[in-house]
Amino acid sequence: MDLNLPCFDYRLSHDADGVTRIFDCLRGRFVALTPEEWVRQHFVNFLITERSYPRGLMANEVSLKLNRTSRRCDTLVYSRSGRPLAVIEYKAPTVAITQKVFDQIARYNSVVGSRYLIVSNGLTHYCCSFDEISRSYRFMRDIPRYDALSEEICQTD
Repeated sequence: MDLNLPCFDYRLSHDADGVTRIFDCLRGRFVALTPEEWVRQHFVNFLITERSYPRGLMANEVSLKLNRTSRRCDTLVYSRSGRPLAVIEYKAPTVAITQKVFDQIARYNSVVGSRYLIVSNGLTHYCCSFDEISRSYRFMRDIPRYDALSEEICQTD
């Protein structure tokens, strides 16, 4: 499926049981190719190649505990000091990004404590920053470059 993200040279494999897998450069292994995974791999590539996010400061499928239940945030981006910088949630291209999606990522962020939230279904992308003083989110015009995110964090530390 065509996405509103740059194409890249992805690697696919096909299991004997008919499952198609795509190589995840952050996890270093092939994972089942679902519509959401297709978005994740394209978006991660976009962040690395177009927005200069360091591969070593990103992780996919990060486990967290939310109200005594295990959850996973899709991608977590860390600052150079190792603090969570951005939480990213992906949906399949056929899934609309609604208030429910923002509520989900906000719940994850209540555990993670990052400054930025990013949501994408591969067609539409949103980024917002959390203002701790007003306890509110401010939507940004675009997905910022990594250095812009980390500079703002350094100024507020």
